[in-house]
Amino acid sequence: MNNKLRKSATDRSITGVCGGIAEFFGISSLGVRLLFIFLPASLLIYLILANLIPDRPPSL
Repeated sequence: MNNKLRKSATDRSITGVCGGIAEFFGISSLGVRLLFIFLPASLLIYLILANLIPDRPPSL
């Protein structure tokens, strides 16, 4: 399995964290974004993930 958790290069609203999580699990990015909206302390979790998850290398 070569699927690594990375920020999305195509499905990004702010930094691509939710899009990257959605691509990793194969689910809708809208669902991940809604989860972050309703999750307590979601801003802190999002900021931590935005700094820890590496960017996806640009494709040609």
